Amino acid sequence: DAAAPGKGKKCTLCTKILQQAQAMAGEDPDEEAVQAALGKVCRALGKRLGRVCKGLVRKYGEQLSEALQNGDQPQDTCAAIGLCKA
Repeated sequence: DAAAPGKGKKCTLCTKILQQAQAMAGEDPDEEAVQAALGKVCRALGKRLGRVCKGLVRKYGEQLSEALQNGDQPQDTCAAIGLCKA
């Protein structure tokens, strides 16, 4: 279950969300493009993962959004917010 403690699943999900959002938002996205991309990615994940995705986006939206606008590496970003082991 994605809600269980342990970094594995959330780390993978976080990285996946960022990679897909990066692809959707395109080069040098603004805040709006990033938010739209994050929403789309969560919807595309299906019900169960989509819920977890939305929770992550709600909780870490600012950091995720900033990272996407700065073009940071997904793995680094997810480690910075504590979802992946650095």
